[in-house]
Amino acid sequence: MTTRRGLAIGCGGILGFAWTVAALDAVERALDWDVRDAEVLVGTSAGAEIVAALGSGRTPTALLAALDATPDADPVLAGHVAVDPGALPPLPGLGLPGRGLVAAGLRRGSAYTALAGLLPRGRGDAAWLRAFGHALADPTGWVPHPATWLVAADAATGERIAFGADNTQPGTPAVSAAHRVPGATAAADRTGGEPRSGAASTTGSNPGVDRAALDTSAGAQHPASDAAARAQAQGGAAQVAEGGAGGRGGGSGRVPAVGLGDAIAASWAIPGWFPPVRIGERDYVDGGAVSSVSADLLVPLGLDEVVVVAPMTSAGGEPATGLDRAERLLRGQMTRGLDREVALLRAAGTRVIRVEPSAVDLAVMGPNFMDFRRRAATLEIARRTTPARVAAAIRAAHEGVDL
Repeated sequence: MTTRRGLAIGCGGILGFAWTVAALDAVERALDWDVRDAEVLVGTSAGAEIVAALGSGRTPTALLAALDATPDADPVLAGHVAVDPGALPPLPGLGLPGRGLVAAGLRRGSAYTALAGLLPRGRGDAAWLRAFGHALADPTGWVPHPATWLVAADAATGERIAFGADNTQPGTPAVSAAHRVPGATAAADRTGGEPRSGAASTTGSNPGVDRAALDTSAGAQHPASDAAARAQAQGGAAQVAEGGAGGRGGGSGRVPAVGLGDAIAASWAIPGWFPPVRIGERDYVDGGAVSSVSADLLVPLGLDEVVVVAPMTSAGGEPATGLDRAERLLRGQMTRGLDREVALLRAAGTRVIRVEPSAVDLAVMGPNFMDFRRRAATLEIARRTTPARVAAAIRAAHEGVDL
């Protein structure tokens, strides 16, 4: 019997990206599973970059080759990971564009979300993220995997939106959608943002036919193609707002179209570092400002198992000294958020494999996950530690506990 499995990858900056790629390689080996076959790929911030690459057909092996700068590395991946966005943000601009996060943080009991809303307008340049999305996207503007979801947060309300959530029904034209998490009240759950723009030509297809390019052929249905439709039917933590067919917008008129580049930039728009990304009539910031992983988006799907790879959380906590203590304050709050999401998944009958960095990993990474100078060392230690971390996470998942 086939295991219905989802993959959720959290935020983590430059170093979290590198650590996650090594962890995914270990996951594939431990489970004898191609992560691109996940029924749903959910990514936030750095996780959004990675699931976009996976959804386009790239493998963890290809991502590792790019990080290693091997001569035969995929040029799209190699060019992207060669960019250093800087260890510190540029001087900020005026205004508090994410002030809606303050109320959202207070509602959720999340101090870091509330504080993110008080940060000034970031002035970082996200051009390298947009270029990556443009290079990965197929002619429809998205990726061929039928359920690649990139999570951002509405700057005015703090609501999360999963760009790319798809309401495709088997044997029918693709209907694009934005997958929303409702706020504290129904009135707060307004439509806005974007549909995914990549399923119109892949309905009734199986991306396993040609793994190198995630090409499709008629006659076989990928299990992800109706994932969001099941979420809508089952209710729970997620809702689906229908948009225009094929991701071009204009269908229902409620959800504007968006390209993959803007979706990645929105998911990466760290408050105070990058400016919000305007999509339709709404501004969006890094989904990690509200939830480091957003694994709870998968609750309504009734999956058998979800693999969570979360570089910014540590179940049970990890010790720290010096400047690392400041990082642990943020990590502790993000961990509590993921704890709640994992509890929701388990309560729904979904087994959760939760993969997080060890204390050894964190010691190498240091307190600043944007420090490009530490990336090679991070990748090296992750290659050594993640196989054991993944094996332990699999054992813990079958026992229903965390490491």
